Amino acid sequence: MTPPRFCSRCGAPLASHHDGERARLRCADDACGFVHYDNPTPVVAALVEHEGEILLVRNHGWPETWFGLVSGFLERDETPEDAILRELREELGLDGEIAAWIGAYAFPQRNEVLLCWHVIAQGEVTLGPELADLRRVPPHRLRPWPFGTGHAVRDWLARRQEI
Repeated sequence: MTPPRFCSRCGAPLASHHDGERARLRCADDACGFVHYDNPTPVVAALVEHEGEILLVRNHGWPETWFGLVSGFLERDETPEDAILRELREELGLDGEIAAWIGAYAFPQRNEVLLCWHVIAQGEVTLGPELADLRRVPPHRLRPWPFGTGHAVRDWLARRQEI
């Protein structure tokens, strides 16, 4: 991800400035003083269980072998729980109920923080415009992947073994 080059407040160039803790981008106009902190973006994700299977999705632009959890950005004035149920409706056309919190995970490759839930979904699947494909996986065949939402899959599977 390319860092911004100009101040979002006044339009002056941004320059590297060490604030005593780390280097950050700061507005070159001292009268403005804006600091670009580049904080991670909150993303919600759901391990969706539908008719006894786990639904994995592939976004347009992803390699054909990559599938992940339903996910999307948390929007202003929206609770994370409302956001993930909205994403479920937008991406799969399903209604859902949050069954359990899975966890929060850093996704440094995309500068995101993932907030993940297990969601039980009902209805008929209809792929939204963001999705290229869908895969149904029986829970006993589900395997985690080593980044992003794969950590939530790993933790969800580990908890199932404790039951």
